[in-house]
Amino acid sequence: MHKHFSLLLAAMLSVVSTQAQTLKDFFSSDEPLTYLGIDFTQARVIGEPVTDANDMRDRNFPAINAVVVNEPKKYDIAAAFHKTVNTDLALVNKHNETTNTATLKSDNASDYNRLKQEDVDKLVKGYNFNGKKGVGLLFVMDGMSKAEKAANVYVTLVDMGTKKVLLAEKIEGKAQGFGFRNYWAYTIHKVLEEVEKHKYKDWKAKN
Repeated sequence: MHKHFSLLLAAMLSVVSTQAQTLKDFFSSDEPLTYLGIDFTQARVIGEPVTDANDMRDRNFPAINAVVVNEPKKYDIAAAFHKTVNTDLALVNKHNETTNTATLKSDNASDYNRLKQEDVDKLVKGYNFNGKKGVGLLFVMDGMSKAEKAANVYVTLVDMGTKKVLLAEKIEGKAQGFGFRNYWAYTIHKVLEEVEKHKYKDWKAKN
């Protein structure tokens, strides 16, 4: 009896440990998605007239993360990913505090498409998810260009238990609005709109 119970327990633990290891698991599961926020640590702000990089990091980046969460109708993560969504910005806000302000501003147009898949993988490996399990959604900001009036964003799904990147796809979001916060936050609205209208179906169909 004890042996059978041990085998059953081992089988159950095996199922739990392998859960959300693939995108297929994510799309077929009813488990909620954890929204982690926008990581700006690798971003380059190109041609932006705002000159104070420290203010971007210390005031504007937390404000952009806050507005996405505080305006759920405009930034409808649940609709885009067809999931119940829990939110925890603490990890990302703390990580954003390490942004190197010496390299944040740029006048190099090539910085608009600077990041690669391996850069996102490395970024995720550097996170401490504090024992969190399940799938987290992280927006990794790449180039933010005033000339293009847009930002490139890696939509990144992460198995938080293993730090495995399940998906990282770059999507361009057009910018709009008054003030640094609203202008760049709008790019996330456009990225979510693209996910809801097109990308989610494509991702699910492939998995």
